[in-house]
Amino acid sequence: MPMMTTTMSTVLRPAVPSRFRRGHNRPSVEALLDEIAGLTAERQLLRDRSADAVRLERNRVKLARAQWELSHALIERYLPDTHSHAA
Repeated sequence: MPMMTTTMSTVLRPAVPSRFRRGHNRPSVEALLDEIAGLTAERQLLRDRSADAVRLERNRVKLARAQWELSHALIERYLPDTHSHAA
């Protein structure tokens, strides 16, 4: 029986993940939905064409960032502004 290892390699991902930061240019919810749709379609093409792990990982990070931005854009859009109601 072959020997099995239980350790995992993190070749593609850094040991400490970087944090997403919101920039000054904040796209709209609609723009982010379009971006996510494009990145999802691109990911499917990459998978269909057996793209290498580096290209898939780059797409994954872009997709995760766009989804993170979308969640914050939705919060900003629908969360009541508690500061203006306090006065």
